[in-house]
Amino acid sequence: MRLVGHKGADLIAPGNTLESFRAAVEAGVDTIEFDVIWLRDGHLPPAQRAPLTVAHDWEDAAGRLPLRLTEALDAFLEPPLDRVEIDLDVKLPGREEEFVEALRERDLIDRAMISTMEMHTLKRVLELEPKLRRGWTFPKTRRDWTRRRWAKPGLKVALQGMRLQLPGLAAEKLPQFGVFAMWVYHPLISPRLAGICKRCGVELIAWTVDDEPRMRKLAEMGVDGLVSNDPRLFRRLG
Repeated sequence: MRLVGHKGADLIAPGNTLESFRAAVEAGVDTIEFDVIWLRDGHLPPAQRAPLTVAHDWEDAAGRLPLRLTEALDAFLEPPLDRVEIDLDVKLPGREEEFVEALRERDLIDRAMISTMEMHTLKRVLELEPKLRRGWTFPKTRRDWTRRRWAKPGLKVALQGMRLQLPGLAAEKLPQFGVFAMWVYHPLISPRLAGICKRCGVELIAWTVDDEPRMRKLAEMGVDGLVSNDPRLFRRLG
């Protein structure tokens, strides 16, 4: 089972920070997932673009001094972060050359994966560095609708429909995409989806799960990885 700290350990220390990454390692993760964004300034020459930044979105970045991607990657070369793998959750398409080169310069290709909802990024990373593992994140959404009370009744119906349709979609798309992993919002996971991922040779990683009973149920379904804001829960799984 791949044990993934979401943004490090967001319920122990603020996520996407070195403090959170270190807390996740102490809690026993084997992989740390963190977010990568940038300003939409692709029209500018590379030297004038804003740096690749470790933050969930620009609202998150505006409230603190976020890490640059290069700073975060440098930290994973030193103890205790040198013991874990990393997943770059790439939020936008474009600038793939930059984060691939940043990983390559630090000899982190073999320890890294990128996960994304963006098809362009999956294709471009394959062209740039076939050895860099790629993960397809599903579903594609920009907002957390679970935090909007008025949306919950409709959201429940929509999730039920997506859960039924997802195994067929995965069976069709996974062979085409040739990805290493499928990162799926945990209410959409079913034993049938887990079986299809196994037949395709693809890791099924459930995000983001913060209660032990749900973790156990997902493990029984056959997931290959669990993502949590509180990786201390992993110790209880045995």
